[in-house]
Amino acid sequence: MTINEFRERINVVLYNSKDRVISTLRILNLFVSASALVVLASYYGFHHESETAELLVTLVKSTFFFYVIQYVTKILYEFHPIQFIRKTWFEALVMSILVVEGLSDLLTGQLFIGRFIQSLGFDSISGFYTIFIQGYFFTVVVAELVRGGRILPRIRLNPAVIFIISFLGIITAGTVLLMLPEMTTAKGGMNALDALFTSTSASCVTGLMVEDASHFFTFKGHVVLLLLFQLGGLNLITFGSFLVLASRFGLGIRQHDVIEDFVNRDNFNASSGLLGKVIAWCIGIELVGAVAVQLCWGSSLGNFGLGKQIFYSVFHAISAFNNAGITLFKGGLTHGSLVENWAIHWIVTLLVFFGALGMVAIFDLFDPSRLRERMAQPWKRIGFATKVALYFSLGLVFFGAVSFWFLEKDGTLAGMSVFGQLTTSVFQSTTRTSGFNTVNIGAVGIPMQFIFLILMFIGASSSSTGGGIKTSTFAVVLADVWRTIRGLDHVQLFQRTIPDILRSRAYSVLLFFIVGNTLSVFLLTMTESHILEMPDRGVMDLLFEEVSAFGTVGLSTGITPMLSPWGKLILILSMFIGRVGTLTVAFALGGRLKGRHIKYPEGHTMVG
Repeated sequence: MTINEFRERINVVLYNSKDRVISTLRILNLFVSASALVVLASYYGFHHESETAELLVTLVKSTFFFYVIQYVTKILYEFHPIQFIRKTWFEALVMSILVVEGLSDLLTGQLFIGRFIQSLGFDSISGFYTIFIQGYFFTVVVAELVRGGRILPRIRLNPAVIFIISFLGIITAGTVLLMLPEMTTAKGGMNALDALFTSTSASCVTGLMVEDASHFFTFKGHVVLLLLFQLGGLNLITFGSFLVLASRFGLGIRQHDVIEDFVNRDNFNASSGLLGKVIAWCIGIELVGAVAVQLCWGSSLGNFGLGKQIFYSVFHAISAFNNAGITLFKGGLTHGSLVENWAIHWIVTLLVFFGALGMVAIFDLFDPSRLRERMAQPWKRIGFATKVALYFSLGLVFFGAVSFWFLEKDGTLAGMSVFGQLTTSVFQSTTRTSGFNTVNIGAVGIPMQFIFLILMFIGASSSSTGGGIKTSTFAVVLADVWRTIRGLDHVQLFQRTIPDILRSRAYSVLLFFIVGNTLSVFLLTMTESHILEMPDRGVMDLLFEEVSAFGTVGLSTGITPMLSPWGKLILILSMFIGRVGTLTVAFALGGRLKGRHIKYPEGHTMVG
C-alpha cells in the first residue's frame, strides 16, 4: 500500500466527523483566545506576587499547545495537506513559532523570542508579542465563523449599527485597559471618565489628551494607546471588507450607502481581498515610516537604548499615518529636542498626508498593477475619486501653508530660518487632520486659528484615517455652487457629472456637521463657563476644541485638561460621531428605510 492510498483510507474514515470536529475546535478556539486575552490583561494590568504571575504565564502558555493541536488536526482532516499548509502559510508560520517557543521553554525554561527581544533592549516588551498571537487567533476564529455563512445571515442589524458597535467595542476595551493600575503612574490607576476620554480619543484617532501621554502613562499604557489608534485607524477601512462579505449573504446594495467614508461603490464592490490588502499596505507604509524616523532621530532621544528608540519610531510612525497625533514627548513636537529636527517634521508630514489621502487614492496611485496598466496604456488616467482626493488635498495644503506663513511670519514663525518657516508652514497645514503641532497653537493668532477651523472642518479624504466632512464632500458642494453661479444644467467636476444622490449626501453631511458643531459649542458655553471667565480664554477656544474633536483632528489651544466632566462627555460624543460618520449615525438611528416610489407635484419658492 502506497502512502497516498493509506492517506486516502484515513481521510475516508475521518470524513464523517470532519465538520463536527472542526466546528467544535472553532468554538473552543474562540473561548480559549478570549480567556487568554483576559488573563493577559490581568497579568500586565495588575501587580502580582511571583507565584500568581507564574500561574498566569503558565495558563497563557497552555493555550499555545491547544493552537498547535488544532492546526495539526486540521491538517489530518485535509485531503491535500501540503496545499492546505501553503494556503494557510501565515498560520503555519505562527504555529512554527509556537513549536519553537514550546521546545525552548521545555529545554531552557525561557522563551526564545522573549530573550531575543530583550537582547534588543526591550526590557518590558518581551511578552507583548503573546498578545498579538492571542489576538490573532481570536480574530481568525471570528472570521472563520463569519465566513462559514452560519452566523452572518442571522444578524439582522443595519451595517451602520454593526460598524458603530465595532467602534464601541474597541473604545470599551481600551477604557478598561487604561484603568488598570499598571497602565499609568497615577496611584490606583486612571479614573473612569478620563480613561473613556483617552480611549475614545485614541480609538477615534483624534489625539486630544486630558493627561500628558509621555509621563502619565507607563510603557504598558503606551502600548495600549498604540494598539487603540492602530485598530481605530484601520477599523473604518477594513469594515468595508465586512460589507463586501455581507453582500454575499443577502444584505442589500442600498445599505452600503450608510457609510459615507468608504470607498466609492465601483472600487468597493470590485475589491477582492480588500481586508488583507489594506492591512498589508498600511503596515508597509508604517514600517517604512518607522525606519525613516529611526534614521533621523539624531540626538533627539538622548541616551535612549536601541529598544526604546525603535519603540518610539514605531509609535510615532503609526500615530502619524493614522492621523492620531499622540506623541511620547512632553509638548509634542514642540519639545526642545525636536523643534528644529526638520527631517522628523517632513517624515511626519508625509505620513500624515498619505494617511489622510485615503487607501483608494493610494491604491490607484501606487499599486504596481495600476502603474503597469497606465504604462502599457498611456491614455488611462487615475480615477475620478483619486483626482478629488489628491488635487483637493494638495490644494488645501497649499492654501493652509501660504496662509500660515503670511499670517504667522511675525508671530510663531519669527526667528526661524527660511527653510524652517517653510517646513513649519507645510507641516501645520498638512496636519490639519491630526493633532501634531510644531508651534504652540494657543500662541497662534486668531486669523490663523480661524483658517485652521476651516481646514479642520473640511478634513481628510474618504477611505482615510482622517475626519472632517471630507474633501469629496467639499468638492461636490463647491462644484454645485459653481454650477449655480454659472447657470449650468448639471454639476460637473473633472469632466464628470455628479449624480443627484451624491449631491444630496454631500449637503446632508455638511448640514449634520454644522448642526453638530453648533449644538456642541452651545452646550460647552454652559458647561465650561469657568474657562470663559479666564482672562486669556474665550469662545474661540471652545469653538476650536469642538471642531477639532468633531473633525477628529486633535489640535488644541490648551484647554483640554481644563474641561469639566460634562465638557469631556460632550467632546467624547463629538469625537465618536465625527469618527464613525454623521450619515452612519443618522442611518443607524433611522432604522430600516422603506422605499416610497411617490413623486408629489413640484413646488417653487424664492431662495436667497
